[in-house]
Amino acid sequence: MSFVMVALLLVAAVGLIVFTIRRNKAIRENGIEADAVVSRIEENEDLDSDGGGVSYTYYVQYQTQDGQVIEARLGNVPKNIAVGSRLRIKYLPDKPKYVLSAS
Repeated sequence: MSFVMVALLLVAAVGLIVFTIRRNKAIRENGIEADAVVSRIEENEDLDSDGGGVSYTYYVQYQTQDGQVIEARLGNVPKNIAVGSRLRIKYLPDKPKYVLSAS
């Protein structure tokens, strides 16, 4: 892989990290709280240098202030949650598809 390609990948990775940090900060500081239920958990096979592993993506369903029912990816996952678990979340009204646990 050329140096230019590695540099571009590094810049893209740093940009994604900065975007995620800013979005999470905005949700924590300005997010609206709502009750949510864990609606599903996706199991993802991760390939690493040891040959594999598993990670999970958690989704919650909640109702926005304007009555819209949303299923969204949960950004920070509390311990010991399963499908059907209830929790408080925070979301941004203009970007309701990514939420953080309020606790």
